[in-house]
Amino acid sequence: MKCQDILSVKGTSVEHIHAGAKLDEVVHRLVEHGIGSLLVMDGDSILGIITERDILRTCEAERRPLSEIAVDERMTCDPITCRPEDTVADVMGLMTNNRVRHLPVVEDGQLFGMISIGDVVNAQYKQLTVENHYLKNYIQS
Repeated sequence: MKCQDILSVKGTSVEHIHAGAKLDEVVHRLVEHGIGSLLVMDGDSILGIITERDILRTCEAERRPLSEIAVDERMTCDPITCRPEDTVADVMGLMTNNRVRHLPVVEDGQLFGMISIGDVVNAQYKQLTVENHYLKNYIQS
């Protein structure tokens, strides 16, 4: 299974925010959409990513309200990305080795979507369930 297969089921819509937005807006959008990250974009260009983890680290490090802190002060610049043709196994390794939970799917500078660790685990679970089903049928016949 590949990233493009995950996106064909999940969809390609990606929530994003601009670099000058404040972190309280990030929190609002994350909660509103039930997601763990937002891409930081300028038009079609990805500038970075802001995650729940970034918000928590900011709360610990800063002693000012989130409404005073801009996204570009706390975002991760140049986020790690994957390509549509990358396999689930490749992406699992990428996420594990880099300790990230969200990957923009990009090719030739074009954003195709976003996948999370939950999407990867779900895809892996479905694949294993199908394989298990066929193996049981093979053994029983």
